[in-house]
Amino acid sequence: MREARTAVTLPAEHLTIADRIRAGLDAMRDIFARVWVWIIVGIAAGAFIHGYVPADLLSVVMGRNHWWSVPAAVLIGIPIYSNAAGIIPVVEALLGKGAAIGTVLAFMMAVTALSAPETIILRKVLSMRLIAVFLGVVAAGIIAVGVLFNILFN
Repeated sequence: MREARTAVTLPAEHLTIADRIRAGLDAMRDIFARVWVWIIVGIAAGAFIHGYVPADLLSVVMGRNHWWSVPAAVLIGIPIYSNAAGIIPVVEALLGKGAAIGTVLAFMMAVTALSAPETIILRKVLSMRLIAVFLGVVAAGIIAVGVLFNILFN
């Protein structure tokens, strides 16, 4: 990691425009350095789905007419680790193959909010009981949103 510039650590009222721009560029570089790999992985997964996964398979698994498609998408998304930028190409490919919007939205939210690595990180600061409550509430909310979108937009 790069050393922080002295001007960046000053109180906000003492920063010049140049210091603020430097701090913003440093933050942008840091974020980009952490996510570019996941964006490439997401693009590769999306390309694989788009080119090789049969549309009929996705219609069966993530179709509009199955009550279990949203909970299944949430369960499938939990072990996957990605950020929102990395999962967007996958979402685009799923929608292009005919998956229901609510099901895909639930999958995307589960990948970013309920991933196993995120839960492991939470274990360092929360008790297992609080983690279970968090996972249950968030999963229920994701399923509710997915079902609602499938009802409204299909």
